[in-house]
Amino acid sequence: MYAVIRTGGKQYKVQEGDVLKLEKLAAEVGETVEFDQVLAVKTDGELKIGTPYVEGAKVTAKVLGQGKGKKIVVFKYKPKKNYRRKQGHRQPFTSVRIEKIDV
Repeated sequence: MYAVIRTGGKQYKVQEGDVLKLEKLAAEVGETVEFDQVLAVKTDGELKIGTPYVEGAKVTAKVLGQGKGKKIVVFKYKPKKNYRRKQGHRQPFTSVRIEKIDV
């Protein structure tokens, strides 16, 4: 059984027990979050596709932690103009474990 959910502007294919790094959610560690934007659910050979969402379907997950990703460097440069800008960025994320898929 798997489901396709939408969160943070992205789509994820999830199964029970999966651990995901999602865009930062406003939830504390140990809390339970529900995703009701379920785009598709496959159960026992039957695929339900929503228009745009599957009615009554939801995915329950437990928040494992909050963190920041690896640092990236944004460097802007224009030759012969003495223009250089260096900036770093670390994208925040929320780590969750999928507990249950309800149809």
